Parts: sequence; structure tokens; C-alpha cells
Amino acid sequence: MSHQDRPDPARRPIPGAPPGAGQPTRNTATRGPARRGRYVIAGVLLSVAIILPLMPQTYSFNAPTLGGMPFFYWYQLLWVPISAGLSGVAYWLVTTEDRRRRAAARAGDGGLDGDATNGDERP
Repeated sequence: MSHQDRPDPARRPIPGAPPGAGQPTRNTATRGPARRGRYVIAGVLLSVAIILPLMPQTYSFNAPTLGGMPFFYWYQLLWVPISAGLSGVAYWLVTTEDRRRRAAARAGDGGLDGDATNGDERP
């Protein structure tokens, strides 16, 4: 079997795709253009959840106690649910943006040819 008998890997149909015209290939876009806003917000939320607890100079004192526990300890414990909430919001932002991009690719619109639909996409 020569290489001429095999189809071009870039044009080979995706297994499990419905047969017929317009069948997606490996080069078919699966997502539309990204809007940076949601990804930036998610990154900032995750950065806050990581960086602030790593700065002990901001909470290394005993002053306000909560149930006899010094501030140093209960402040760190307070960051556990806060970090979980921030991570959840970041996950929600990223997954909703991914769903929007997939829907745009399926619909075949949303500026897939490179033209921006609003000022939020990369050039």
C-alpha cells in the first residue's frame, strides 16, 4: 500500500461522525473564537485564592480571637471556603465560555473566519 492509497490525515473523517456531506474532519473547528474577559476574571479569582493565603505578613498577629482561637489560625481556615467559592466561580466562568464557543462552532458563525464580533477577541 503506497502513501497515495491512504487519505490525507488532515482530511480523514472523524470516527463516529454522522455520514454525509459536510462531514467534520480533523481540521474542523470545534470551538469558536475566545473572549478573553471571562478567562482573565477566572485567572484573577484563582490568583487571589492562591496568593493571599501565602502572605503571612498580612495576618501574623493574635489580636482578634474567635472562640479563643488566634487570628492567625482562623484567618487561614476562613480561606478554605473562600478558595472553594472562588474556584467554583472560576470554573463556572470557564465552562460557560467553552460552551458558548462550542455552540458558535456548531452554528458556523461567531466570527470563525477571524473577524471579531465584539472588541473582546484577539486580532
